[in-house]
Amino acid sequence: MKTAVVILNWNTKGFLEEFLPPLLNSVAKCDSAEVIVADNASTDGSLELMKEMFPEIRTIVFDRNYGFTGGYNKAFESVDSE
Repeated sequence: MKTAVVILNWNTKGFLEEFLPPLLNSVAKCDSAEVIVADNASTDGSLELMKEMFPEIRTIVFDRNYGFTGGYNKAFESVDSE
C-alpha cells in the first residue's frame, strides 16, 4: 500500500521552506510514502522555491485558486488517476 502526504499550498512559501524538510525526513523512513504539494495558483514564489529547494517533490500546479475543498478534491483526483 502506498501513502500520499498531500499538502495544499496557496502563498505559504515560508511554511513550505520551514516544514517540508522535517516532513521529508519523517517520510524517508517509510518506503511507500510520497509527499505531494498541490499549489492553488500561488503568487509568492512558492513554485520557484519548490523547483529550487525541493525538485524531488511532485508538485501539482493549478491554473487558479480552487479554495480549500476544491483544491484538495482536484489534488486527490490527480493522485488517484495514477
